[in-house]
Formats: sequence, C-alpha cells, structure tokens
Amino acid sequence: MTDTLTAPPRRRAFRPATTEPAVVKWTLIALCLAVLTVLLFAPLIAVFDEALQRGWAFALASLSEPDAHRAIWLTLTVAAIVVPLNAVFGIAAAWAVTKFDWRGKAWVITLIDLPFSVSPVVAGLLFVLIFGANSALGAWLVASSFPVVFAVPGIVLATLFITFPFVARELIPVMLEQGRAEEEAALTLGASGWRTFLTVTLPNIRWALLYGVLLCNARAMGEFGAVAVVSGKIRGQTTTMPLMIEMFYNEYLSVAAFTMAALLALLAFVTLTLKSALEWRYADQLAATHRH
Repeated sequence: MTDTLTAPPRRRAFRPATTEPAVVKWTLIALCLAVLTVLLFAPLIAVFDEALQRGWAFALASLSEPDAHRAIWLTLTVAAIVVPLNAVFGIAAAWAVTKFDWRGKAWVITLIDLPFSVSPVVAGLLFVLIFGANSALGAWLVASSFPVVFAVPGIVLATLFITFPFVARELIPVMLEQGRAEEEAALTLGASGWRTFLTVTLPNIRWALLYGVLLCNARAMGEFGAVAVVSGKIRGQTTTMPLMIEMFYNEYLSVAAFTMAALLALLAFVTLTLKSALEWRYADQLAATHRH
C-alpha cells in the first residue's frame, strides 16, 4: 500500500482565464498590434528616418541654430517651473480632499478635472482675454514692463493650467485608499503636523507622486495648443520645441523639424521608461497597501 504521506502532490489542472477560442485571442492580439503599428510605431520610425535622412552630422547641425537652442532651453525652463509648482499644488489639493470633510469638496474635485475637458486652444484664448493688452489688467502689466501674453509668463501660466490635474489625480485615489489612521496615530503620539507629513504621509505617497510628476513633465514639454495661442510664436523668444517644429516644417526645413521632433520623442521615451519602472514599483506599493 502506497504511503499517502510520501505520495507526490497532484498537479492542479490549468484553467484558462477565458473560454473564448484561441482564434479570437490571436485575432484581438493581431488587431491591437496592427493599431499600434499604424498609430505609434510607423510615425515614430518615419520621424527618425526623416531626421537621419542626410546623416547624423547634418541632423545635429540643423539644431545648432540659436532659435533651436532657445526653443529647447525655453521648453526645459517652463517644465522646470511648472512641474514643481504642480507637485506642490497636487499634494495640497489631495491632502485637502482626502484628509478633511468639508462642503464643496466634490465641486473642487470637478474643478481639478476641468483642464481635461477644456480645449487647450480655448484655455489659451482665455488667458489672452484676461492678460492681453486689450484688458485693463493686461494693459497695466504691459505698462509695468511685465507682459504676460506673448511672453514667457503666459507660456508658464498656460502650461500650468493644462498640467495641474496630473499630480492631484494620481495622489487622491492613493490617499483615499490609505485613509487617515496613520496620520491620526502620529498626531496622537505627539508628532507635529509637518513631521507627520514628512514621516508618514510623504513616504506612503512617494511613488504615486513621482508617477504624477512624470506625467506632468511629459505633458508640459509637449503642450502645443494653449502655448501657441498665448506665446504669439515670436521666433527666438517665445517658441517652445513643439512650436519650433511647426515653424521649421512650414519653412521647408524638414530635417531640422524632424530632428527636433525626434529629440522631443526621445525625451518622451525617457519619461515613458521612468513611468513604466514606477508603475511596477507603484503596483507593489498598492498591493502592500491592500494587504494592510
């Protein structure tokens, strides 16, 4: 008689997650790959192919113009200003929404989502109406030698408006899931509000915060519509990389246009790589949160 204690364990029968035929699965996969190829891979390959059509040296030389340098520098400068401000706003908004109960909270959450539903061109036009030279405020700012529209401050404001939901929308679900118990415990033990934030809240939201910051940065560098309206497209002064790409292309400087587009795509690829790495780590953090 075989000893049941030493008998090898039975293998559990593998059960597929779905019951659809294999042809359905592979058809959907092929359809997904075809759409990605047409909408994503083919345009990216075309951009880099056009940029390198006359060699690396010519592509790099096409970006040696002062206007191209100014566009790259302005894009990075605007992102460097906008991303930290939106990070601070996102943390403050998420803290106010998730840690306190007050009237109008649902309305504030709706306002945070407003830039997702408003066209960037409309947003840029609103800034022109408020801060343009034809308005009382805009005329006073121009007389004070601090113009907003057709200047760098207008680009910063427009980019801020377009990108401010990203950090807040990443933090609010995470902070709602975590609740208030840990902060209340820290305050009960005598920790100050600032120390509670630094030692309890911030470590719990750090991956979601970094994820939101990366999304905000990607949108800030690639924003076109709102910036095109408020900047005036003054060459060498208020042209960001997306605007410079359009200007190069309209002037039949195709190599310069596609080279700058390839550079912008590379920056987006770096952001996407960091985003994917954070997604994996962020998933682990969420799993740990659910276990606790």
